[in-house]
Amino acid sequence: MKRRRTRGITPGNLAIALIGMTIVVMLAVVKIYLSDRIYHESRTINRLASEVAALKEEHSILQTHVERLKYKVEIADTLFDLDDNGSASGTGGDE
Repeated sequence: MKRRRTRGITPGNLAIALIGMTIVVMLAVVKIYLSDRIYHESRTINRLASEVAALKEEHSILQTHVERLKYKVEIADTLFDLDDNGSASGTGGDE
């Protein structure tokens, strides 16, 4: 007995094709989702990195300002110590 070959798409072939297409679509959706998450996380990281750089620069500026104020206070303290009359100098008037 010869088995007759059918031409066209059999239900088995159709099922295999649909399962294959479903797997491909699912993998594509997962890849797109992961790529999107990586993109958004990298944007967040870049934004935070720029904020960190700005804050470090601001910290160095403030540190310089604090050092200048400390120096100014030390100079002012020595000027108070150098007053001959025993009173604080720079009070604004001699009464």
